[in-house]
Order: sequence, then C-alpha cells, then structure tokens
Amino acid sequence: MKNENNINNVSNENNMKEMKFQNSIEVENTETQAVHKRRVRYKGTHPRKFEEKYKEHNPEKYADTIAKVISKGSTPAGMHISIMVKEILDFLQIKPGQKGLDATLGYGGHTRKMLEQLQGEGHMYALDVDPIEIVKTKERLAKAGFGEDILTIIKTNFANLSEVAGEYGPFDFMMADLGVSSMQIDNPERGFSYKIEGPLDLRLDPEHGVSAAERLKELNQDEIEGMLIENSDEPYADKIAAEITKAYRRGQKIETTTDLKNVIESALSFLPDNKEKKDIVKKTCQRTFQALRIDVNSEFEVLEAFLEALPDALASGGRVAILTFHSGEDRLVKKTFNRLLKTGVFSEVSKDVIRPSAEECAQNGRARSTKMRWAVKA
Repeated sequence: MKNENNINNVSNENNMKEMKFQNSIEVENTETQAVHKRRVRYKGTHPRKFEEKYKEHNPEKYADTIAKVISKGSTPAGMHISIMVKEILDFLQIKPGQKGLDATLGYGGHTRKMLEQLQGEGHMYALDVDPIEIVKTKERLAKAGFGEDILTIIKTNFANLSEVAGEYGPFDFMMADLGVSSMQIDNPERGFSYKIEGPLDLRLDPEHGVSAAERLKELNQDEIEGMLIENSDEPYADKIAAEITKAYRRGQKIETTTDLKNVIESALSFLPDNKEKKDIVKKTCQRTFQALRIDVNSEFEVLEAFLEALPDALASGGRVAILTFHSGEDRLVKKTFNRLLKTGVFSEVSKDVIRPSAEECAQNGRARSTKMRWAVKA
C-alpha cells in the first residue's frame, strides 16, 4: 500500500534529538501570565460539543461530574480510561527498583499505575508521538508526584524502540497500548471520528506526514479498495472506493469527517431502507476511518518495527504486555511472539488472548474490542 520508505520516514522524523524531549518541554504558564477566559457558552441545559464540556475537561475540580459520566459507561471529554489495568499489572509483576517502558504514554493512566508499583524506586520511561497530548500528560503526572527523578518522557514513535533501548534499556517490564486515545477520538479538530464534524486529519502526530484528506487524493481506486480490505476487512471496499473516485471526478471535495461519511452513505445507498441499514452504515464508517487512520500513520509498519526490536529491548526475564484493538494488529503480535518462542528468545508467551471483563466493558464501551497478549524473555 505504501512505499517502503514509510518506516525510514518515521525514524528520520523522530530522531534522537527528539528523544531528549523530556528536557525541553516547558509548561506555557511559566512563560506567560494566565489570562482569564470566559468559558464557552452552550445552548440548552447540558453542553454537547467537545469544547463546551468545561467540567469534564477539569477532572480535578469537578470530580463528581467525572464520576457520573464514567458511571454511565461514557468517557469524559478530554480524558482516557485505561483498559485492563489489573490484568497488565498482574502479569508484569513490577518490583521496586526495576526499569520499565510504556511505549504508548497517551493520557498516562497505565504509566501512573506502573509508577505506583515502583514505590519511588527504579525508573519509568514513556514514549509518545503526539505533540499535543504529551505536554498535558507530562504536567498531569508531575502534579501527581511523578517528576523527572523517576519518569522520563520521550517524544518519539515507538517504532524507534531499538534507539530508545540502546540509550536507556534494557527494560525489566514493558507495555504498549495500540489503541487511539479517547481524547484524540473525541476532539473534533483531530478528525478521528465520523460522528463529529472536523477536518479529515487522523494523524497521531499532526506536525508530520500528510492528513487523511491529502492521502486519499494520492490513491487511485484500486489502492483505496486494497487499503480498506487490508486494514479493516471492509466488505464494501469496492463500492466505497468507486464512490470516492466518482466524487473526485465530479470535483467534489473530501476534506472533513462529514464529507467522507456522506460519501460512504452514498456508496451504500443501494441497501434497502430498513432497521439493519443504519447499523451497517455505522460499522462501515468505523471500518473505513480505521483503515484510513492505519494507512496515514503507517501503523502496521510501525508495529512491525517495534516487535522486531523487542528481543534486544527486554532484559533477561523481562516481561511485555501488548493491547491490540483489531485483528490485523493481533495477528502481527501473535505471529511474532510465537516465532520468538520457537527460536528460544521468549521462554513463555500467552497461549490465548486475554480479554477485559464484562464489568469493565459495561463501564467502558471502548474496551470491548481489546485483546491482550504477553511474553517473557528467556
């Protein structure tokens, strides 16, 4: 689908200078005086838009509101609820004094729980490529008492694990959560969801690469169809690819999430208007956005690079847990783990996937598709 330079581009853009990011992040409030801003007003009795949910954006101040939102099975705006925390901690068996790596920092939920297990001894390293969220998370964890004495945050793609391990490893424990964070999905400016109007971007690092809108323009009909099949097993890939191509020929623009959603709905207009159609359109939109996101961020290539670097990144007896969210990711992890088990690099791997409990799925709907696999280095 993509040319073979994708991984090289990822590595070049996230060079070792960026890996010193933890020393260069500065909280903007130290440079400029805080200016009082009137909060965004909204219509009706409850805020509906992402930017209007001011209480959800301030969990420390409005803890009761956050608790109510979570109790209803929803994720507060601007937050991310970590998945399978207990299962991960039970497997990693973290001990004070160890050295660990969270390859996907995100909101910092998993990182914080692993830091607590260290009890102030040892060190955690965490990676993230998102320039927007990494600053917020660094500040959030620092306020919780986890400063640079025990936590080093590095702005780099986890495809660069070999470089990270070469400087800071090997690691006694490691984890990677391959899902997109809720604060990225819910923010309309990031363009990750078909449910809300926003620019069709889908980049995890909006400072590098091309947006999803630009990427679509680069692909012909066969390439779009192949991308949809390979990245999300889309059953209507041929019809969606044809409709996107027709739209461009008509001079139609596909620059927003709604633009793409409308094209998908048009491609499925042949379906009979019944109760099933709405659900089919919804799932097709989900798969199409997923496939495009994977393509834009070279997610399979990045994961392959990470998995290949695992043997040298882990210390003897080191443990790694990986959370995946669709079959393509899970197949790659399973295949690599089993291969390294046969060659003697790993002494043990999970025989079956571990899934979140029914209780967790009820509280956090975004956990339902999660699969966890683990491995132990010989």
